[in-house]
Amino acid sequence: MSFKGIHSKLVNLFSLLLTILFVYTAVSKLVHLDIFQWRLERMPYISPYASLISWGMPFLELVIAGLLWFPKYRNMAFYASFILLGLFTTYIIVVLKYSDSIPCSCGGVISALGWRDHILLNVSFMVLSLLGILWSKKRYNMQTN
Repeated sequence: MSFKGIHSKLVNLFSLLLTILFVYTAVSKLVHLDIFQWRLERMPYISPYASLISWGMPFLELVIAGLLWFPKYRNMAFYASFILLGLFTTYIIVVLKYSDSIPCSCGGVISALGWRDHILLNVSFMVLSLLGILWSKKRYNMQTN
C-alpha cells in the first residue's frame, strides 16, 4: 500500500474520530442545555457570554463535524477543529493557572476526566487535526500534479 493510500485512510479515520468527539460533546450539551449554561455562568472570564456560548458551541461543533465529511471542506474543518480545541485547551490552562474557581462545564464521560487528562485528550485531538491538515494538503498536491 502506498503512502498516498495510507494517508487517505488515516485522514478518513481522523475525520471519524473528530466527528465522534464533536457530535458527542454537542449532543451532550444540547440534551442538558440548562445545566451547561448554568455551568458556563460560573466559569471565570466567560460568564458574561454564557448564553451565547451555550447555543453557539454545540452549533459550531455540529457544523465542524458535518464539514469533515465533505472532501471540499475537510481541510477547513480540520483547521476549525484545531483552532477550537486549541482555544479551549488554552482557556483550561489559563483558568487552572490564574483562577481560584475551576468548575467543569463538560458532560457525559468527558466530565469524569481530570484536568490533566482533559488537556491530554484535547492535545491528542489537536494532533489528529494537524495531521489531517498536513496529509489533506499532501493528498491535494499529489492530485493536482
